[in-house]
Amino acid sequence: MDMITTLNRFADPINRAGNHILPLLARLVFAGVLLMYFWRSGLTKVGDGVLGIFTPRSGAYVQIFPKAMEAVGYDTSQLTFFHWAVVFGGTVAEFVLPLLIIVGLLTRLSAMAMIGFIVVQSLTDLYGHGGIAHEGTLGAWFDKMPDALILDQRAFWILALLVLVFKGAGALSVDRILFKNAP
Repeated sequence: MDMITTLNRFADPINRAGNHILPLLARLVFAGVLLMYFWRSGLTKVGDGVLGIFTPRSGAYVQIFPKAMEAVGYDTSQLTFFHWAVVFGGTVAEFVLPLLIIVGLLTRLSAMAMIGFIVVQSLTDLYGHGGIAHEGTLGAWFDKMPDALILDQRAFWILALLVLVFKGAGALSVDRILFKNAP
């Protein structure tokens, strides 16, 4: 038996197990690292009362549309329906998408949407809030510092989500129960 055959025999069960374990671990890491980050962020946007999700706080508009808010003197009544819809949708997404990912429901779609959310969030941080002007915010790959907010940290966030896009939710998921006969 040659060395390649031996390595393949060793690697095959690991590869098969990885198809089930890696997505589960990606969801677990997402839950441990980012669930409360997104939920707390969503809570800062929700207005008062039971229906507060429909009446976002002015801080929500400042977070998502900093330049538009500055242009209208921080008076949300001067913003359009579009602004409200984006803030509302973003707030709902901060609650719903992480939950869908954690339970493993519509996981690939939810992970793709979460990646889009993170890209928009990053662009808003860089250009809306002026983070691009601060050297440490964007950061650089292949430097000696692994802590830049955008390129370093969010690359890892997206990598975990890409595991779910390509592999699905894994063995312990609602997707597996609902779509067990799906290809």
